[in-house]
Amino acid sequence: MSSDAASPSRLQVNGRDYTMPRVPIVGICLDGCEPAYLDEAASQMPHLAAIVSDGVRGEAHTVVPSFTNPNNVAIVTGVPAAINGIAGNFYYDAETDSEVLMNDPRWLRCPTLLATFSQAELDVAAVTTKDKLRAFLAQGLAEGAVAFSVEKADEAQVATHGIGDVLEMVGRANPGIYDPEASVFCIEAGARLMDRKATDVLYLSTTDFVQHKWAPHEPEAIAFYARLDEFLGQLHASGAIVAITADHGMNGKTMEGGSPNVRYLETILVDSGVAEARVILPITDPYVVHHGALGSYATVYVDDHHVTVAAQRLRGIDGVEAVHTRAEAAERFQLPPDRIGDLVVLADRGTVLGRTPDWHDLSDVADGLRSHGGLHEATVPFIVNRPLNGEFSDQLEGGKLRNYDLFQVLCDGWADA
Repeated sequence: MSSDAASPSRLQVNGRDYTMPRVPIVGICLDGCEPAYLDEAASQMPHLAAIVSDGVRGEAHTVVPSFTNPNNVAIVTGVPAAINGIAGNFYYDAETDSEVLMNDPRWLRCPTLLATFSQAELDVAAVTTKDKLRAFLAQGLAEGAVAFSVEKADEAQVATHGIGDVLEMVGRANPGIYDPEASVFCIEAGARLMDRKATDVLYLSTTDFVQHKWAPHEPEAIAFYARLDEFLGQLHASGAIVAITADHGMNGKTMEGGSPNVRYLETILVDSGVAEARVILPITDPYVVHHGALGSYATVYVDDHHVTVAAQRLRGIDGVEAVHTRAEAAERFQLPPDRIGDLVVLADRGTVLGRTPDWHDLSDVADGLRSHGGLHEATVPFIVNRPLNGEFSDQLEGGKLRNYDLFQVLCDGWADA
């Protein structure tokens, strides 16, 4: 993995040109932030209102699958999974007959912007709420760069994380990963890092526990966004260029009685005579309390002679919105063909996809499930605290921006860039 430095004032990373920041830049990924969350909490978010008043708010598209890792990695590389290699948390390696967890940065196929900026002698910091992302964000950082997670903030050391006094800096213990305050701590830590005036490039990524648990109009969600607002305001007041987006949205996925609205694809295919069918759910990660490993995107592996019949059977399932072959999905969604299945399946707005009933533990979502992964969670906010120049303003207004354009906008998109 390598990057090409074009000049002291510009960098080329993964085929895209970036102006070296002349003022501090802050990129924020609010995990699971369906635009409706900001709308419902608007009266409790005066600082966000000030950010938008000074700049712009619109909407952008995420990568599909609309999951956390593919989108965070796309944001920090500036390119989709076809280039960076991360199309989910899991894929099936047919050669070794194993389901592979892709949380290790060795699965990256290109450098990150954070690493490139860091190697260009900018002061870089990354704070993620879930520790599963930290290795990706820390990959390739120069010595002294900061990268830690809220989940393990109490374990941060200068030698391994670039910082050793996170709890002292923030002024409180780090919350548990299933506490709404974990995401607040992330943004607050970012504000404290900017107080130190030593950070040129800052990336902050929260977690979506709140969005999985509460709908936009519910008091708990509104109170959460009100808490975030205080520290978003402090980042805005720091003088940095601040851009906010999300990795995916969120929708309710339940039947009338409140239980998850699931289609068990592996069971359906095996019962249909496709005995070798293997379904991979790339949402699966160590934090299944959020979602029970149920999302609206799945990949399916079958023998070559069963691809057509399996696709026909899957297309006939109520709640399945689209079924694509490997080649079709790779082209349409810019995915790496070797890390997706023979078929890619997308569910509709209110449906999630599972493997078999026995494979899932649904005890934590038995009374309600909110999840993501499909096309209906692929529209997210895009907010910048400066007016955009003509090119990027037109892209935002025309619905052409992607969330992974975040750093391009931070470096080259605002009106005085």
